[in-house]
Amino acid sequence: MAELLEDPAVQQYTMVPVPVPPGYEREWLERYEDGRKEGTREGFAIVDDDGAFLGLALAFAIDREGRELELGYTVTPAARGRGVGSEGLRLLTDWAERELDPRRIQLQISADNAGSKRVAERAGYVYEGTLRSLHFKAGMRQDMEVWSRIRGDPATAG
Repeated sequence: MAELLEDPAVQQYTMVPVPVPPGYEREWLERYEDGRKEGTREGFAIVDDDGAFLGLALAFAIDREGRELELGYTVTPAARGRGVGSEGLRLLTDWAERELDPRRIQLQISADNAGSKRVAERAGYVYEGTLRSLHFKAGMRQDMEVWSRIRGDPATAG
């Protein structure tokens, strides 16, 4: 996890603070443990058949009453370009639909993150629009695209 947090793409396209504070990975895990207890977050490791860590699939904003949630994902540099992100998002989406029965699932993706947008599209998400100058980090602003699945959208491809 600590190694993933040092990846320049993870630092650019996620909410991970830059520079990464010492012990951040432990703080992050504690937030997800607390969120799991409260029913507001869930996180899963993406691993290969041998148990090697390939990334994360995250439900980081679960609104049970509103039956909506926001998902996210990231994969290690070595796992990129192999379909790991798409499969991780498909599995996470299937879990969310089965366990939470949401009406809406949303992703927010940096407008210049072409790889992540391909992952969303392959996992059956629909581009809705761009929120201009939404995300501020490290002194810079980014446009964020909104991708979603709503109840009744076709099932994700396997």
